[in-house]
Amino acid sequence: MRVLLTSHGSTGDIYPVIRLGRALVEAGHQVRFATVSLFREEIESAGIDFVYLPPDWDQSGFAEAMRDLTHAKNPLDLMRIIYSESLPYLDEILDTLDRELQQADVFVSSYLFANLCALARKHGVPSAVTTFAHNVVPSPSYPPDELPRLLPAPPRLRRLWNRMLWKLTDRVLCWNINRVVGEIMLKHGMDRAASFAIEPADKVLVTVSPGLFQPQRLWSDRFNFTGYLRWQSPEDPTLDAAVRAFCGDEKVPILTFGSVTFDEARKIMTRFMRAWPEGKKIIIQSGWAGLTIERPHSGMLRVDRVSHDQLFRYASMVIHHGGAGTTASVLHAGVPNIIIPHIGDQWFFASEMRRIGCGLEVKRKSWPEDLPKAVLKVEKNQKMQARAKEIAQLLAQEDGPGKAVKTLEALAVCS
Repeated sequence: MRVLLTSHGSTGDIYPVIRLGRALVEAGHQVRFATVSLFREEIESAGIDFVYLPPDWDQSGFAEAMRDLTHAKNPLDLMRIIYSESLPYLDEILDTLDRELQQADVFVSSYLFANLCALARKHGVPSAVTTFAHNVVPSPSYPPDELPRLLPAPPRLRRLWNRMLWKLTDRVLCWNINRVVGEIMLKHGMDRAASFAIEPADKVLVTVSPGLFQPQRLWSDRFNFTGYLRWQSPEDPTLDAAVRAFCGDEKVPILTFGSVTFDEARKIMTRFMRAWPEGKKIIIQSGWAGLTIERPHSGMLRVDRVSHDQLFRYASMVIHHGGAGTTASVLHAGVPNIIIPHIGDQWFFASEMRRIGCGLEVKRKSWPEDLPKAVLKVEKNQKMQARAKEIAQLLAQEDGPGKAVKTLEALAVCS
C-alpha cells in the first residue's frame, strides 16, 4: 500500500503523523509525508520519504504564526486566520499533492485541512483525516463545543437538538472555508468544501484514548477512535544527567508551553519569578516562546528541546498550555496536569482533564501569580495523583498506531 500523508502546523500537528507513518512503514507499506522542511530530519529518521511543501520557514517563522493565532477571537476566527495564512502557498501545495496522489493508494490529511481530501476524490483515492482533539467529533449525544445543551429536555429531543446544531456548524464551517479558499479549490479541479465536521473524509482517525474519551453514540462509522499516536525525539543522556542532579531524590513540577508563543514572554516570566517561592524546585522548558530565567535562582532549571517521555519521568506534575500532544504525554506519564490554555482546543482539554479527575486549570492572565497556589493544591490532592497513575495504566494497554494502520489497510481494501 502506498500512503501519502500531509499535515501543517507545529510539532503537535506533525509528530502524531510521523508516528502513524512509522507504524505504516513497520507494517511493510510505502509512505511519503508532504510537509514543511522544518520537520524533514525527524521524518526521514523515521524511515519515511519526505516531500517538500511550502512555506520554507524556520522555527521563528512558525513561532510568529503561532503568536498571531493566540489573538483569534473564536474558533471561526482561528480557522479564518489559518486558511488566510495558507493563501500565498496554496497553489504550490495543491500542485505538489496533485502530482503525489497519482502514485498513492490512500491519502491522509490533518482534520484542519480536510478540504484537501477533495483532491484525493478527484483522483479516486480513498482519504482519511487525523484529529487529535475529540471535541470536533460529531455525536447526537452532545452539541458542538461551546454551544448550548438542552439539559432539562427528554433524551430524544436533546438528540434532535444536537444533530441540528452539528449540521448547522458544518454548514457555517464550510461557508467560511469556501469564502477564503473556494476559488483556488475550483481552479485545481476540486469540489468546494461540502462537509467539514460530519463527512470530512472516508475515515476519521480520532487519535485519543477510546477508553477515556469515546462517546457512546457516534455520528457514523467513519469516525474511529484509535488511541494515541505519539512520536518522541531521541533522548539526550547529557541533559538527563543534569536533570537528575538537579532533582535529586524528588519529583518536581515541570513548566512547558511547547510550541505556543505569546506576547511579552519576558515580562510574563519576570512576574512568574517574583511569585515563585524561594527554594521551591521547578524545571522550565524554554519551548517556542523562548521562556527564560532572568536572574539566578537555585530552585529553577531551564532546559531546551527534549523528549517529553525523558523529561516527564522527573515530574511531580506538568504545567502546560493544554496542547493535544503535551496533554497526551502527561497522561502517559501518570502525573497530574495544571493547564494554562492559550488558544483553540486548549480550553477544551483543560475541561477534559478536570472531568476525568487528573488536572486543573489556571487562567492565562494571572497564571504567574496564581501558579504557586495551584501547585500546592495538586501536591495535597492524593486522589488526583492516584487517578493520573490509573489513567497511565489504561493507556499502556491501548495500541493507537496499530489500530490506525488496520483502519487504513481496511480502507484501501474496501476502495
